[in-house]
Amino acid sequence: MSVAVIIVAAGRGTRAGEGLPKQWRDLAGRPVLAHTVEAFADLGRVIVVLHPDDMIRGLELLGGSATLVAGGASRAESVQNALETLEGSDVTRVLIHDGARPLIPQKVQQAVLDALDTHPGAAPALPVTDALWRGENGLVAGTQDREGLYRAQTPQGFRFPEILAAHRAHPGNAADDVEVARAAGMAVAIVPGHEDNLKITYAEDFARAEAILREKKGSQMDVRLGNGYDVHAFTEGDHVILCGVSIPHDKALLGHSDADVGMHALTDAIYGAMAEGDIGRHFPPSDPQWKGAASWIFLEHAANLAREKGFRIGNADVTLICERPKVGPHAIAMAQELARIMNVPADRVSVKATTSERLGFTGREEGIASIATVTLIGV
Repeated sequence: MSVAVIIVAAGRGTRAGEGLPKQWRDLAGRPVLAHTVEAFADLGRVIVVLHPDDMIRGLELLGGSATLVAGGASRAESVQNALETLEGSDVTRVLIHDGARPLIPQKVQQAVLDALDTHPGAAPALPVTDALWRGENGLVAGTQDREGLYRAQTPQGFRFPEILAAHRAHPGNAADDVEVARAAGMAVAIVPGHEDNLKITYAEDFARAEAILREKKGSQMDVRLGNGYDVHAFTEGDHVILCGVSIPHDKALLGHSDADVGMHALTDAIYGAMAEGDIGRHFPPSDPQWKGAASWIFLEHAANLAREKGFRIGNADVTLICERPKVGPHAIAMAQELARIMNVPADRVSVKATTSERLGFTGREEGIASIATVTLIGV
């Protein structure tokens, strides 16, 4: 059995309020779509259907972890576009899932796949338990028997040849793929859904989804600590750059890049927390393109990599060790600049300074040292 997962994320999500479409909005430090794709990472080939305007954003977020397909004018057309890319492959079963359902439990995925052993289609659902009313002009106009009614969820699973043929034969739009399948005469089994498998639709759904994520990961919180240390010697010049701030001085710092010793230490701390080595691994000094490079490039890369790996920056603390220049008057501006580059709140970044009491190379004013500590929290 070869499985493919189609994640439909081409909609605009207008009911979720103003701003980015809901699949691109932040959920616990990462886009909703990143959580959704990750939920199927171990299952098989993943195809993500995106609006044509979102393709670049999709490449930046997903890279080579998923195949990207442009969506169509309707959900059904978007799904068919993805199904067509699988023709001729070894895929025998396909799961079709909403990109705005980021909390799909693995046991629901497996229940759908198991049902395909005996049925051409299967989908998760929850029985309707609330009373149902019919309404007219804002008033209750009657009641509706809830017996046999279900709240549909995804992923909806199908044997691949049958669902491809069903989509090709379907005359137009459909609420979901079960409707397409049934129009083609396919029997679709109902398997148990899960209350956590909510579809983010309205703005308030984000808070509920974050609460579920916190509950799931509360007992398994992944907290990482990283330390960084860097030194740069003085050379001739008229200013130094420390933590992204240019400070007038009678010397400059010597380095392959802009020699921002504070930012280098912080960047190494982030890499270290992820067991990703140091700046030299990601930006080799032997590569001439990094000669004289601005250090914010390195820090931004480290912070973005942390997010891609499922972490948010809890806090960062940088200490600069030197006799001169005086750091105190610039410390707040430095912290704000580091926070801006890392895209974290300013109150989670600290920059401070100390001297070495005239001892050692920093005491002799031969250079500046920096140590940094960072906390990464798995999201």
